[in-house]
Amino acid sequence: MGSIMDDRRDWLVLARTPNLGPCTLRKLLAEFGDPASVRAADRNRLRSHLGDGGIRFLRQPDPASLDRDLDWLSRPDRYLLTLDDPDYPPLLKRLDDAPGILFVEGDPTTLWQAQIAIVGSRTPTAAGLDNARTFARHLSSAGFAITSGLALGIDAAAHAAALDCGGRSNAVFGTGPDQCYPRRNAPLADRIAASGAIVSEFPVGTSPRRGNFPRRNRIISGLSLGTLVIEAGVRSGSLITARLAGEQNREVFAVPGSIHNPLARGCHRLIRQGAKLVETCEDVVEELEPLAVELAMELKNRLETDTGPPARRDNAQLREAAKLDPDYCKLIDALGFDPVPFDTLVERTGLTTDVVSSMLLMLELKGMVSTPGGGRYLLTAEISE
Repeated sequence: MGSIMDDRRDWLVLARTPNLGPCTLRKLLAEFGDPASVRAADRNRLRSHLGDGGIRFLRQPDPASLDRDLDWLSRPDRYLLTLDDPDYPPLLKRLDDAPGILFVEGDPTTLWQAQIAIVGSRTPTAAGLDNARTFARHLSSAGFAITSGLALGIDAAAHAAALDCGGRSNAVFGTGPDQCYPRRNAPLADRIAASGAIVSEFPVGTSPRRGNFPRRNRIISGLSLGTLVIEAGVRSGSLITARLAGEQNREVFAVPGSIHNPLARGCHRLIRQGAKLVETCEDVVEELEPLAVELAMELKNRLETDTGPPARRDNAQLREAAKLDPDYCKLIDALGFDPVPFDTLVERTGLTTDVVSSMLLMLELKGMVSTPGGGRYLLTAEISE
């Protein structure tokens, strides 16, 4: 236990070291191996990466600030995910500037779920709010977690709509994990933490600072298979998230609007630059299948390395575990532990081929369905707890 605590403290020291960004952190880890070795490294070797202030902090960190971090982490449902942690979100880990640590409140497994980022204006029109809620509900029903930044307007509407329909949502803070911003969204943050996750790369006590919010946007897009922009002015921070998503080789989607609506101009600019114009949830889902399959394979590999005993679950337990909507329950009842052809599933459920295909993909992501090939599917008999 002591070594685990020491390891966490070393990571927290690196997170609080002045002027030590994520790219430099990766270089230090590549050169020295682990956080403890970075802290013990020769001063002259460190100087090529850090200034004197940073080196001094590595040697003599502020114990009070580290105790605040550890106190926050000692409470129930709070976690520290580090770059070397097998539970670190796989899509985010692909980034060159992935955060060295993530403070997480809630359920960290939600960060492995297929996610869609929904972002937009803080002062949207009524139509923009309706679109945010509609897309969030439909994408949640398709099996996606809705990820955003808890800002007023589009962000908050998307978070709330996902939760209202029984889906999951993740919120990325631009503050420390203990500093909800804006404060009026604190009740919404509590709801998100109850079924999804609150995420921050900033240490406990970090207050809202202008420069932190563009920085957190790379995490919103980096966690997600794609980013959907709903109403954004030409100077909107949502365009930063969209740009980062493009640089991360993720899909970018934009909802068009009236040429007379100034909040549509940012979306129209994105579309001219190559973003996918979307009108329905299906437009988003069909574009994300390749990345979703990659994520499913990573999740499958991760589950296969778990040491805990697998558990058998019948169909009713599967439905309860996944909190699925009625269409998903129909599909699960149509499946079995023997392979079932795709066409038979369509016939048994009465759903369209597109809907069944999308739902099967999401059930694969949840580890509930597998395919032996030949267009056949079966329930997974053993699922890791």
